[in-house]
Amino acid sequence: MKKKTSYQLADIFTCTRCGYCCQGETTVSLDTEDQERMIAKLGLTRQEVAEKYWRVTGKVVQMKIVDKHCIFYTEETGCTVHEGRPWRCGQWPLHPSMLADKNNFLTIRDSCPGINKELRWEKFCHILQQLLDQEEKLIC
Repeated sequence: MKKKTSYQLADIFTCTRCGYCCQGETTVSLDTEDQERMIAKLGLTRQEVAEKYWRVTGKVVQMKIVDKHCIFYTEETGCTVHEGRPWRCGQWPLHPSMLADKNNFLTIRDSCPGINKELRWEKFCHILQQLLDQEEKLIC
């Protein structure tokens, strides 16, 4: 019987805190848990956080963008709300779309210095799938 290998996140990814994923004109939506975690991290009221940091459109809550990057990103420190960041930020760059599309994997791998460049797509997918099977929400 073949022994099942136990993988660790570091086998495929180690965040370098480069901030590349914080750049751009778009941002992620915040679910209720994200909002509560962020409010607790910032130590402000919901209204203060919403006014200063969020873009609210109907029921959709997203972080604001400033100078083409997330409002919480600074070049000096990276993510200033790292412990309170949305789970989708914590998931990146290990997005499940990489499992279905080799081109997604190649594009993300080329842009992210934290991805293990030694692994071929198939092995990367095997490890990522095992990690996803072990965790409800895989956070990097």
